[in-house]
Amino acid sequence: MGEYFSWDRFFENLPKILSKLPLTLEITAVSFVFGMLLALVIACIQIRRTKVLSQILRVFISFERGTPILVQMLIVYYALPLILESAFGINTRSWEKIVFVDIALILNEGAFQSAIFIGSILAVPKGQTEAALACGLTNFQGFTRIVLPQAFKIAIPPLGMNLIGLFRSTSLASMIGVVDMIGYAQAIGSRTGHTLESYIILALTFIVINFILQVALYLVNRKLKQQNKRQNIKKDKEEAA
Repeated sequence: MGEYFSWDRFFENLPKILSKLPLTLEITAVSFVFGMLLALVIACIQIRRTKVLSQILRVFISFERGTPILVQMLIVYYALPLILESAFGINTRSWEKIVFVDIALILNEGAFQSAIFIGSILAVPKGQTEAALACGLTNFQGFTRIVLPQAFKIAIPPLGMNLIGLFRSTSLASMIGVVDMIGYAQAIGSRTGHTLESYIILALTFIVINFILQVALYLVNRKLKQQNKRQNIKKDKEEAA
């Protein structure tokens, strides 16, 4: 056993690999936030059924949902620089590899989250929009001040599950040379010839982070349910009065 696994190597590699955790969390945060913004744009276009843009977005969404994230990441890494340079004269040679990882994950998140936002926005009663217009708000003001906050509350549970999946997907960043936790673990294995300790550290790290995210999601969902329950009780009392 000692030949394949050593506690000394485990504790020696632990701080080295964990030093790359902030990079993994950064990729997750950037991809999630900008993916959410992209998803909102896609959702609004889809709901309004803009003919040309809706058709283009359907093809885009179908591609993002129907292909592995790794394939998407490789296409972004190898094809995007060619497109930008030939079409717009933009030189991407100085860009860091993490930028391409972020772009690939943002596009993927935008496609998947758009379905969540479409369902959440449509779940808000139309009477809310009509009431906003009756109060003198514009369509944009009614959407951003009335509809969107309610849609966000509805979308939080599936968005939370999406975030957990996104965190796991960041493990693919090492495939294009980004030295995150997995990339560093692979480098240690290549240098020392021992990989088991590093991969156990990776597994434990992902388990702990996933557990933390699941607990946070559970607490948020419980708070939202309590708020909804209080609002329903208050509404019932007002109707009874």
